[in-house]
This record gives sequence, structure tokens and C-alpha cells, in this order.
Amino acid sequence: MTGTPNAPQPNAPTLAAQYQPGEVEQRRYERWVSSGVFRASAQSEKPAFSIVIPPPNVTGVLHMGHALDHTIQDSLVRRKRMQGYEALWLPGMDHAGIATQNVVERQLSTQGLSRHDLGREAFVERVWQWKAESGGKILGQMRRLGDSVDWDRERFTMDEGLSRAVQTIFKRLYDDGLIYRAERIINWCPRCLTALSDIEVEHTEDEGELVSIRYSDEVVVATTRAETMLGDTAVAVHPDDERYRHLIGTEVELPLTGRRIPIIGDAHVDPSFGTGMVKVTPAHDPNDFEIGQRHNLPALTIMDERGVITAHGPFLGLDRFEARPAVVAALREQGRIVAEKRPYLHSVGHCSRCGTTVEPRLSLQWFVNTGPLAQAAGDAVRDGRVRIEPAELAKRYFAWVDNMHDWCISRQLWWGHRIPVWYGPDGEIVCVGPDETPPTGAGWRQDEDVLDTWFSSALWPFSTLGWPAEPPDLAKFYPTSVLVTGYDILFFWVARMMMFGLYAMDGRPPFHVVALHGMVRDEHGKKMSKSFGNVVDPLDWVDRFGADATRFTLARGANPGSDVPVSEDWVQGSRNFCNKLWNATRFALMNGADVTGPLPPTAQLGPVDRWILSRLQRVVAEVDDQFEAYEFAKVCDVLYHFAWDDVCDWYVELAKPVLAAGGEPAAVTRRVLGHVLDHLLRLLHPITPFVTEELWTALTGEETLLAAAWPAAEPDRVDAAAEEEIATLQRVVTEIRRFRSDQGLRPTQRVAARIDGLDRAGIAGHEPLVRSLARLDDADAGFEASATLAVTPTVAVALDTRGSIDVAAERARLAKARAAAEKELAQSRAKLDNPAFLAKAPEQVVNKIKDRLVAAEAELDRIRASLESL
Repeated sequence: MTGTPNAPQPNAPTLAAQYQPGEVEQRRYERWVSSGVFRASAQSEKPAFSIVIPPPNVTGVLHMGHALDHTIQDSLVRRKRMQGYEALWLPGMDHAGIATQNVVERQLSTQGLSRHDLGREAFVERVWQWKAESGGKILGQMRRLGDSVDWDRERFTMDEGLSRAVQTIFKRLYDDGLIYRAERIINWCPRCLTALSDIEVEHTEDEGELVSIRYSDEVVVATTRAETMLGDTAVAVHPDDERYRHLIGTEVELPLTGRRIPIIGDAHVDPSFGTGMVKVTPAHDPNDFEIGQRHNLPALTIMDERGVITAHGPFLGLDRFEARPAVVAALREQGRIVAEKRPYLHSVGHCSRCGTTVEPRLSLQWFVNTGPLAQAAGDAVRDGRVRIEPAELAKRYFAWVDNMHDWCISRQLWWGHRIPVWYGPDGEIVCVGPDETPPTGAGWRQDEDVLDTWFSSALWPFSTLGWPAEPPDLAKFYPTSVLVTGYDILFFWVARMMMFGLYAMDGRPPFHVVALHGMVRDEHGKKMSKSFGNVVDPLDWVDRFGADATRFTLARGANPGSDVPVSEDWVQGSRNFCNKLWNATRFALMNGADVTGPLPPTAQLGPVDRWILSRLQRVVAEVDDQFEAYEFAKVCDVLYHFAWDDVCDWYVELAKPVLAAGGEPAAVTRRVLGHVLDHLLRLLHPITPFVTEELWTALTGEETLLAAAWPAAEPDRVDAAAEEEIATLQRVVTEIRRFRSDQGLRPTQRVAARIDGLDRAGIAGHEPLVRSLARLDDADAGFEASATLAVTPTVAVALDTRGSIDVAAERARLAKARAAAEKELAQSRAKLDNPAFLAKAPEQVVNKIKDRLVAAEAELDRIRASLESL
């Protein structure tokens, strides 16, 4: 897109020669916030649309996963505002119990202090101070990305209102028998000294050892944690295993201890794994605990909260990882080691905050009885009150909620919502609600533990709107419209919000739709990791390429439920796309594009104008369909190709001769050009808000695009005949341009040509446009055809390339290209004719070779045609 047919129009707005995101983004964002366009009103009579932001950790910074998540949410909210909804996007942060406590404890350690030196009250005060001074950096980073959240409603999971909500629901669940205290196996971090939720445990394939131990001549077990045998209270076999059925009910001596333990039959044992015998350590393994419960086995705790052995004997006081080789050495000395396999890869859980290997531990903790709550959460999806997008991920949701274990909600921390339970001197237990006075007097004490962070975030969709009170916000915006989040926390957070929302809000779910996206990966599909060295900071991309390019790159890869690959090449392409929009709008402004008044009647529109308006209507309808299906990648793809191909590469070029000629046709084209750009910028605004805001306000003179109406499809403007006519014109021009390129002609070099058959193709009236776009002059008296081209079955072009092409040099170039294509063809055929290759190669590799074969054949056909034309 080059050149400007007309001089700049008087009083026309001007744009800089190039788009500079850094000069636009902060200015535009501050103007949006100060104008109040992000605010939502519960008193509005507009239909409500609401999203509560998945609260980032107060310790967190913006990473690519956040950037993707926020881009999708912002796109939905901005579009709904333009569609006339009262749209609320509510921001806030999570107090992140373990992570935040770790940060402050590390700060104290640099001063030679621990939290115990300060005491609980002073330590918590120190954490609040850290939060005020250093926490929440991600909120400022959200502004850089363009998040259109209602900052007046910002919430924090430990603010006064949310703390009241937490205490209220704990009391209700406790009184209904859905919260209880018991000894169970939980995930324990020996470094953080607290229980962990499942989502706070990261599993990796670690190298260990598998040791087979002979307890007796007939009893051999295998284990990766030899030190736990000190706590064995049984050996289990499958009751139907004929090899060992005769042993059930007998006893065997546990080596190194002198204790005798029973041999039991339990259906949990897999007879095909190892020897078909398993050691049972109820206090240190969740499956063993369940076996122990079924058989009334004692649970012997043989290590303390720091992973140090407490069992009396030679291993007392050893760390668990010191005890492991020591136990194996003692067993080997007694001749009890039957086999050792190392390295042995197996899945090991690690604390997501500090990386310490998690220890299954029998511990007295608080639990939620999830049975009835989980059933309600499953029913809400089954009966259609909640829809999961994409639908195929509903199976994973059901697999979780239908088999949910009771939820351990207590954490051995000081930072968090303290459990509202008091214990009396005579064993009394009192749960205290927010409007009740805790018991006082000698011997009364509050539970030391705090609640799992996920407990308070499970209330997020309704606690942030004012529950347990019933303010207008709650009535207007609950249930929320859609939850946008990653599929990786479908089980942990989404299910918990469903359970508590349905329980607290009388069966009304917390959201109507759960829109799940995947993880952001690198261009090779590899998970981003600091250890891999492939982590990308989204703010680095924002600084270098702009927020719009970053957002467009992420959204263009966001297929529902699938992981999102990104690369720097792609964000550079998105930046080029923003520049293309800038140049097109600048061209339109310089040539008097008109956005005022209605479009001219159809009878006054030429085929080119009718074509672009028809294409626009199809795009509007498709973008709407894909937005409603949460197909953001398809939304971006449709808009990208319409903007780049239809508008910039074709309509603007087709409009230039008309604009240059002036008169009434030029006035019509200026109005159509203004209309198309106006609507294109509206359609792109939800995903690329900054550049579209800057361009649209310059084009229209209006204050903000956020106040503009979302384009509505006009089916009456769909014109299939005009689309077919211009498609034929495009094919003719494209083939001529390709032919010129093949012949080595410079793009700007004009060549005399004779064109035949345009009338039969139905585009006779477009010959001036064909000649303008293809750089063809009229054939004069001295015309001599030196090359011919069959463009379509009906259109042929004869060109006089004498003096324009060095025929000998061009033949040599084409001969070299033909040799390369023939070599590629031969290599591809050789592989596809090789049965051994076809038998071993993966299907995708074979398909790639087939594609190369087809491409080589097509290239040879093109080269032969070019040689013949010379």
C-alpha cells in the first residue's frame, strides 16, 4: 500500500508517520480510568455482564499465563460494553498464605530474626506492612496490558468484608456438619512446616531407587522409601492371589524392629505389580492409611514435622534422606536386600513454594466434607446451569468432582484467616461466627491454624460482591457471566467455587460459563521454565512491541482448552499488523475518508464498494459467532485476513484510482472507506484496544471507542454477485503479478500488454483497474507479444517483455530452479516408495513428505510454463 492519490484534506486529523505504542498506551489508559468508562453501576437498567478476575497472588508478577488470561477477559468485557451491557470486571488479589509468609520470613532472616522472635501479632503486622509497600506489583502491570477493570471495586482476600464472608461460611458449614476435625494423611512440607493443598504440590519424575526387601522366606516387598518400613504395621496381598492366600491371617517379623506384623488381604493390592506384596505404613502413605482404616491397623508415626526419624533405635535423629541409605545398609548387612534398581524414575511431589520433597503425614487437621457439595457441583454442569467450554473438558471436571476426597483446609501458618474455633479447658469446642463473641476466661484458646488460601478464594465470585450482606452489587452481578481460567486449575479452584457458590447462594452457581484455556508454551510446544531458559516476560514484549501486539499474539493462539504456543517472530508479526492498520487509517485520513451520515444507496455503489461492504457483513457475523463460542484464535484469524488482505491489500489499492479521479465516485468511495475502517476498528478493539482507540478517535473525532456501539451484521448488504466479480478480478491480477515475478520483472516496471476475455469473465468494466494493479500499459502499434499467459479459462494476457527481461539470464535462473525442484521431487518419491521408511516413520512425517512431493510437482509445472513463455 503505497502512494497517496490526493493531497491531505484541509482540517483532516493527522497521524504520525509511524505507530509508537509507548507514546499512546499510558496516555490512553490514564484517560480511560479518569473518565470512568471502566466503572459499572448496580443501578443501571442495562443487562448485566460480569467477570471476577482470578485473583493473582499478592506476591506475583505478570507472566505469560496471566497475560493470556487477562487478554481473553478484557476482550469479552470490552465487547459486552460496546454491545450495551452494564459490564463489570472486578479486580483483586489473593493473600497467598504460604508464598507471602515465605517472602517476609526471608526478609527477617537477613536480619537474623525468625517469625517466632517477633511473635504472631507482630509478624502478621509486618506482613501487612510488606503488602502495603511491596505487594501487588501485578496490579500496576495489569494497567500496562490494558485491563479495563473497575478499579473502584478492587478487593483483597483478607480485607474486612471478605474476612467476614470467610468466617460466615465456616460457621455455616461447621453447624451443618460439613466441616470437621480429624487425623488424616495430608501433604506436608517439612520446610514450610504446613499442610499443602493438592495444587500446591508439583510432581516431577525424579531419580530414586527401588529396593526389594525380604521380610521372610515367603514375604518380599519392594519400596522406594525404605526408611518408612520402620512404621510398617502389616504386609498386604490381594485376597484372590493364590500364591499368598495361605499366608493371610499369619504374622511376619518386621526386620530391624523385632515387631511382628500381620499379613492381610486387601483388594487394593495389584497382584501384577512387583511381587504382589506391599508393605503397609498407615501413618506415611495415603493408600496405606485407607488400608489401615479398613483393617483397624495401628498408625505409627516414625518421623517428626521436619522429616527427622523419631523411631527408637539406631536411626533415631537422622533426616529422612539420611535414614534411607542407612536402613538399606542395615538390611543388606542382614542379607535381606533381594534386588536394587537405581536409578529408578518415579513421580515425586514437591512443595511449589520452596521445592522441598513433600512428605505424606498423618496429622490432626480440619476438613470439609465434600460429598454433598461436590455432588451439587457436578449436577450444576449436568443440568445445564453451568456450561464448560470447550465441552470435551466437562469429562475431566466430572472425573474430579465425582471422586473428590475430603478437603484439608487447615494450614500451620500465621498469615491467613485464622480458624474461628475456640477450645475450652474441659475439652469444649466452640465455632464462632462474625457477629458472635468468642468465649473468654482461663483455659480458652483459639485454634492456631489458618485456612487454606483456596478456602477464601472459593468465595471470590460472591464475597467480592458484598456477601453475606445483600447489596445491589450482589443482586445485579451474581451469578457472574463467565469464568476465564486455565484448565490446569479446573479441579482445584473451579470446583471449589462451584461447591461454595451453590451452597451459599441457594443453589445459584457462581458463573454461567467456564471458559478454559491452555498453558502458554514456547514455539516448539515446550512448557516455559526457568530451567529450560525459555521463559518470556510479557512486559518485555509490551516494551518492545506494544501491548496490542502482545495481546493479539496470545489471543491468536488461544484455541479453547488447548495450549498456546508463542514466539518472538509471531509478536513481531502482530506488531506489523498494528502498523498496517495505522498506515491504512493514515491513508484514509489523508484522502478524506468520511464517517458521517448514512452510506449511499446500493444503486450508487460500484462493484468494488459493494464487495467490501459484503465482506464486512460476513466478517461481523463470523466474529460474533466465534466470540460466543470463545474461539479467540478464530476471531483473530478472521479479522487479521479481512484487515490485511481485503481492506489493506485490495480495497485500498482498488480505491486509489477512484480517489485520484475525483468526482462523485470518489465521494462514495471516501464514505465507504470511512465506514469500513470505522467498523473494522470497532471489531478489533476488544483485542487490540490502544491502537484502535488512537485510530478510531482520529478517524471519527469522537472521545472514546469504548462508547461506540458494537457493529451489527446487516444481511441485506451481503452481495454474492459482487464478491464473485471481485474474486475474479483478484485472480486475474494475482496471476499476472505472479507471472511478472516469475519473469523477473520489477514490481514497478510497466509492460505493454493485450488482455483478452475479460468480458467473458464478467469483469470487462474493470480493465483499467487490472492494468493499474498489474502495471500493464496498453498495446500500441509496435506491440509484439513475447510472452503469453492463460490467467483463467477465459482470460489470456499477452505481454511485450522485449527489453524488459534478459532472456538468457532468466532461462539460466529457471534451469537452476528446475534442477532443485527435480531433486526435491526425486528425494520425496524415493522415500514414499520405500516400504521400510513407510513402516517406521510417524504418520505426520509421512504426510509432510507427501506435501513436499505435491509442492515440488507444482513448482516444476510453474517453471516449465515460465520456460515455455520465454
